[in-house]
Amino acid sequence: MSASIERPSRAVAFAATLPDGLKSSQPATSTRTLAALQVGARLILRCRKDWRDATVVGVSLEKVTLSVCAPRGRTYRIKRSPDTLIFEDGPIPVLGEGHWRAGLVRYDARW
Repeated sequence: MSASIERPSRAVAFAATLPDGLKSSQPATSTRTLAALQVGARLILRCRKDWRDATVVGVSLEKVTLSVCAPRGRTYRIKRSPDTLIFEDGPIPVLGEGHWRAGLVRYDARW
C-alpha cells in the first residue's frame, strides 16, 4: 500500500474559496463605463448640490436611462451617454467627482 502526496484537483478549487467556504462573486475587472452596468444596477449619482441614489432602468446603444431618487420620495429619469466614465468606491459605482459620503442626501424619514 502506498500513499499519494499529490493534492486532488478539488482541493485546489476549495483552496481558492473564501475562508467561510463561499466563492467570491466580485468580478476581477472593475466597471469603467455606464454601459457596462446591467439593468437594475444601483449607483451613486452627483446632482447639482448633492449625491443621490440611482438605478439603471434602460440601456441602449445611444443612451443609458437612470431612475434617480429625490429627497421627498419621488423619482425622475435622466439619460446619459453609454461612454460616461464611472468610478468605484469599493463595490459601489459612483457617477461624478467628489466626496459622496459627506454629501449624500437624506431621504424622507417617514418611510
